[in-house]
Amino acid sequence: MRLIDTHTHLYQPKFDGDRAEAIARCLEAGVDTLLLPNIDAESIPRVRSMMAEWPAMCRGMMGLHPCHVAADSLEAELGAIEAELRARPDEYVAVGEIGVDLYWDKSTLGLQQEAFRRQVAWAKEFGLPVVIHVREAFPELFALLDEVNDEALRGVVHCFTGTLADAERIVEYGDFYLGIGGVATYKNGGLEPTLRGVRRDRVVLETDSPYLAPVPFRGKRNESAYVAHVAQQVADWWEVPVAEVAEVTSANAERLFRLKTKGAW
Repeated sequence: MRLIDTHTHLYQPKFDGDRAEAIARCLEAGVDTLLLPNIDAESIPRVRSMMAEWPAMCRGMMGLHPCHVAADSLEAELGAIEAELRARPDEYVAVGEIGVDLYWDKSTLGLQQEAFRRQVAWAKEFGLPVVIHVREAFPELFALLDEVNDEALRGVVHCFTGTLADAERIVEYGDFYLGIGGVATYKNGGLEPTLRGVRRDRVVLETDSPYLAPVPFRGKRNESAYVAHVAQQVADWWEVPVAEVAEVTSANAERLFRLKTKGAW
């Protein structure tokens, strides 16, 4: 059984003391591919460092996280990320993570929308998918997707926590997927109806480590090896062996991110 963690921040400082060990635990759990979403200009060297140290396993993305959008730094942040993407477009599997987050600060919505539009344009230009973060902002996200959607746009809404209706609307945009993580294992996570009802060929697995660790590790540091627990929860809801979930979701991830054509193997 092989698994792909389609969204992990294993490059963050919380892993500086045991990153190699965390990678080893991934391999022991059958996780052989890690997709690393960038969040701002400062994290670019960390993402690239992991890509260089584990080139067969770690694939990078370039993007500005909506929580890192600010009026006094937006142009500098987007400029640095765009420069990196243009310098090495073939080395990245997606533009992300980008999106809309109104949980912490609603005052930056206009800036977040501007950043989203510009980064979607890069994704279309380079033929890359977008990896979307959304928190307390589904109406705003849908409005943006209605605006920018066309045949060139594809992507995933990562750490999906919406309703089945939200999921079905996302899938209807075209080549769009749902990233399912540790929230699926939470008693009140609310994802069972979605996972039972949504198209299985549009589901990919993730951890969002070091955040949102699945049960039985909830409240502790998350890591990519734990994606196996997410797979088991999905298997329980789909009423299939976990190996089948691994096969289906890994194939979905390979298709969305075009991993085989990117030289991951």
